[in-house]
Amino acid sequence: MWPDWQWLRRWEGLLLVLLVAVVALNIGLSPFYLGLSNQINLFQLSIEKLIVALVMALVIINAEIDLSVASVMGLAACVLAYLHEQGTPLYLAILVALVTGVLCGAFNGFWIAYVRLPSLAVTLAGLVGYRGVARILLEDRSIGGFPDWFDALGQRPLLGPLPLSLLLFGLFLVVAVIVLQYSAFGRYVYIIGNNQEVARYSGVKLKQVKMVLFIASGTVAALAGLLLAARLGAVRGNTAEGFELDIITMVLLGGVSIFGGSGTLTGVILAILIILNLRNGMSLANFSGNVQTGVTGALLILSVLLPNLVQAGRARWKYRRAAGGT
Repeated sequence: MWPDWQWLRRWEGLLLVLLVAVVALNIGLSPFYLGLSNQINLFQLSIEKLIVALVMALVIINAEIDLSVASVMGLAACVLAYLHEQGTPLYLAILVALVTGVLCGAFNGFWIAYVRLPSLAVTLAGLVGYRGVARILLEDRSIGGFPDWFDALGQRPLLGPLPLSLLLFGLFLVVAVIVLQYSAFGRYVYIIGNNQEVARYSGVKLKQVKMVLFIASGTVAALAGLLLAARLGAVRGNTAEGFELDIITMVLLGGVSIFGGSGTLTGVILAILIILNLRNGMSLANFSGNVQTGVTGALLILSVLLPNLVQAGRARWKYRRAAGGT
């Protein structure tokens, strides 16, 4: 019996083939690639983006987008650093920073869910506005000097060789899969993403779903910002600047439609692995950061174009097949 290659026709199958090719190339580039320390560093250096990408997948499946996540990350980190500099106990500063993320998400969600403004415009304004507040708080200073226990959260292993951030990513991944694939809320996310009007007439609570998504996006982004501050050991006004590019690329390359209504976390995880391994390989080959950013931008364009081209090609192939059979 011939093997069933139908899985290759799915986007996830193509991503898996691409991942295998990238890994094989990296193995050839460096004998240190498969080392445990390199594999942990591969994730740890981008783990904050990966955490935010999980909730971003839900937002985009819902036919929305949140361009402000990186600015919320930076703002939360700057709020923490500012309060720490003012002598506020760090546990209280952490709480205020997380509440800042909740408020940013609620602010975005209000204008999008209740006033019905486009999420692209609202979160683009948030990208600029939240970053501006972060720069006002710290100006051009770099603030560090956090307690050792806080720095340890982002820099030292917590369970075996794994740091806290990697453990949190695993936890959030499990929660995201359960919510998206096995809960009524996840079904509402897909339904609204497919057709908001049909969802509204079906009794789905659009406003509540969108508010929950954007509050979750702001909260998770703030948490990721705190983890980034712990890993770096210092905070500036431009902390996490530009991270939204990588985050959105991971989601769209994973097969989540920019128009909403389709996509899986399996594809997002495969896309994450591809991007991380590409960056790792380019680092091993001594490519500059600018080149790596350019490759990421190209992937973002391809992640939008390729799924549509593949879908159009399949539709044309089916049409010709049907026409030939009549």
